[in-house]
Amino acid sequence: MKKNRIFLMLFLVVLLTVPGLAQNRPYRVGTTAANFLEMGVGSSANAMGEAYVAAARDMSSAYWNAAGLAYMDRNEVMFSYQPWIADIDVAFVGAGIAVPRVGTVAVSFLSMNYGRTDVTTLEMQEGTGETYQAMEYAVSFSYARKLAQWFAFGASGKYVTSSIWHMKAVAAAMDLGVLVNTHFLTPDGNRENGLTIGMSISNYGTRMRYDGMDLLRPIDILPDKNGNYKDVEGQFRLQSWELPLILRLGVAVYPVVTRTQRLTLAVDALHPNNNSESLNLGAEYSYLIQGTGRFILRAGYRGLYMDASEYGLTFGGGVHFTMLGNNILKVDYAYKDVGILGYTSAFTVGVIF
Repeated sequence: MKKNRIFLMLFLVVLLTVPGLAQNRPYRVGTTAANFLEMGVGSSANAMGEAYVAAARDMSSAYWNAAGLAYMDRNEVMFSYQPWIADIDVAFVGAGIAVPRVGTVAVSFLSMNYGRTDVTTLEMQEGTGETYQAMEYAVSFSYARKLAQWFAFGASGKYVTSSIWHMKAVAAAMDLGVLVNTHFLTPDGNRENGLTIGMSISNYGTRMRYDGMDLLRPIDILPDKNGNYKDVEGQFRLQSWELPLILRLGVAVYPVVTRTQRLTLAVDALHPNNNSESLNLGAEYSYLIQGTGRFILRAGYRGLYMDASEYGLTFGGGVHFTMLGNNILKVDYAYKDVGILGYTSAFTVGVIF
């Protein structure tokens, strides 16, 4: 009990320090590229206010904390879809294979499709008849393993691409994550049901710089001289931009653990390189019906203490059906508030086999 009180005091100190750090500081808002990498993956995490770095245990761990993949004792395939604002679509698909005594290997694909847009010019403001497309995606390869019963480590390498019409930018990045299970606050004495500490760093990699034929322009290098100078080929050289680097530190506790019920409470602290520090809060309640499946309710709050936050309440739920062969079909949904942009949803389907 004494250790529990000491830990709670330390955690409260950290919790109270975050809002102090998030005030009166210059933030680099709008100074990173490939910001689709900040789009939360999976309905479970979105419904829990993205407080998921210590609670991740499914295929979406490849995004939140690769160490969570180590707790997959079976194979899983997941597909998630988020219709975003202005007809923008965000999709995630991933597959993980649990190899006994080796670990879990996974591959995932995250994309943001901006759709097609009419090409207009000053002379043809109603359109030239052409259209162009903008799209960004990241392909990730992940590996995770339990190095001890109480400690798991995971890493992902990713290839990031952003393109708009004839221009393209690429980058390489990596994610690192750890999970630590403790005996603190366990309701039944089992370490796996005790307080879990999670930490991850995402999108540590190279810069992105757009290049392509759209940057080619004829330049008259000597406009005041007679001669054949006006058709000299020139090219604009754009600035390179960092990826959105995110450090997440979180905890998850399980105050209710029975044969049929489980309650999860989670808190994440975020330190991004392009915004203020903030907290995410989340909760999940699940109820198991033998032979049928698990029914889940989730709620959370995203962006607490963030300067000028457009985020807010989130909620959702899911049903995990038990099928023949003890396979599981997962159907999850999330609904979240994004301020002046309204509300958005996230749909996820997965199969554990």
